[in-house]
Amino acid sequence: MDEGARPLDTLNASRNKNVMVDLKNGYRYVGKLRAFDIHINIVLENADEHYNGEVKRKLGTVFIRGDTITIITPA
Repeated sequence: MDEGARPLDTLNASRNKNVMVDLKNGYRYVGKLRAFDIHINIVLENADEHYNGEVKRKLGTVFIRGDTITIITPA
């Protein structure tokens, strides 16, 4: 992250790129970041659901509530 960059700036730089989103319940979603808001609610396209290191489902477009997210990592 660039010095002085804010978290939302970094998230905005990841728009239309693949990201990994880890949730409090242990699930991980991997997909293209399409949109987000100030609450870090996010929309992913072409999302895959992972649990315990393996793909569980291919979901397509998903909406994830920001209060369930622990980490968002650019892929």
